[in-house]
Amino acid sequence: MTTPFRMHSVIAALGLAGAALLLPAHAQIKIAMVMPTTGPLTQYGDMVKEGVTTAVELANAAGGVNGKKIELVSMDDACEPKQGPVAANRVVNAKIGYVVGPVCSGASIAAAPIYNNEGVVVVTPSATSPALTDGKNYHFIFRTIGRDDQQGPSAAKFIVEKAKPKKVAVLHDKQSYGQGIASSVRDDLKKAGVQVALFEGINAGDSDYSAVITKLKSAGVDFVYYGGYHPEMGLLLRQANEQGLKVRMMGPEGVGNPEVNAIAGPAVEGMLVTLPADFSANPKNAAVVKAFQDKKRNPSGAFQLTSFAATQAILDGIKAVGDDPAKVADHLHKATVETVLGPVSWNKQGDLNSFDFQVFEWHKDGSKSPAAK
Repeated sequence: MTTPFRMHSVIAALGLAGAALLLPAHAQIKIAMVMPTTGPLTQYGDMVKEGVTTAVELANAAGGVNGKKIELVSMDDACEPKQGPVAANRVVNAKIGYVVGPVCSGASIAAAPIYNNEGVVVVTPSATSPALTDGKNYHFIFRTIGRDDQQGPSAAKFIVEKAKPKKVAVLHDKQSYGQGIASSVRDDLKKAGVQVALFEGINAGDSDYSAVITKLKSAGVDFVYYGGYHPEMGLLLRQANEQGLKVRMMGPEGVGNPEVNAIAGPAVEGMLVTLPADFSANPKNAAVVKAFQDKKRNPSGAFQLTSFAATQAILDGIKAVGDDPAKVADHLHKATVETVLGPVSWNKQGDLNSFDFQVFEWHKDGSKSPAAK
């Protein structure tokens, strides 16, 4: 049961204070969650689902938006570029006007032209590649997460000022997201005068990275940055440890997944990762955090609250201008929306005007803590 104070807090958190709270829902607003529900990256889909579902549950408990309840529809793209357009066409054919997702950059880049041409409002909580929006002139594509060229400098700054390695290797998975952020980190390290001894791609999905580990040894590096996702990072950590390579490793938010512990084992201890700031620690989000915890969901993961905020942005637009995706897109380009991330606003290409990435240290028990060095 929700107390009056609790309900007020939830309504305020969702930005629905002006919504019709007690009207019966004669119609529904459909939002698609486009995410990986199959394949090796399903954990990221789980994070997004937790965030969106919690936001929608709270909104519906508060009466919905303008008297309409929200219905969620799940679409699987497996985080694969080839599946991105397939999922997008399913959304269009289902006449759904709003999407939270896609989750991965490659799938987002491949699907974005379809969404934009068909007038579907897309808010991705996790796709960080600049290539999604740069030079595209999209009107319907937005993010509630920063870009790699915001995240990369955060990582490079930490490496230069805190880790202070003598010689760095930068690896990536040859994909849009991983290679993009690895390139950003490499370029910033070079500008700072840090020696980048190796810049090399590995094949995602391989099970043996001993050849690249041998190269790392030969190059005499004392720090490795990897652009990509947790399955490969976990193997790199474990196999480096097994082969006696004692180096610090760092990655972007794509490696910040509890599953990396199962792959890397004890070698995961001390892994560095750039992640969105822990917005669950903000006292203003206490009611939302409790709503997550009441359903045994984790509000402090990489994408739960960015997904919650993506849902808030869509609902804020619908509340302001009605259930019309074109008008909602117009609204978001002009609006500042109060979210669990704080007030957010977008530039003309749908990127956030600002976003806070921070560096965390990962631990073998699955926890993380702010990194000091």
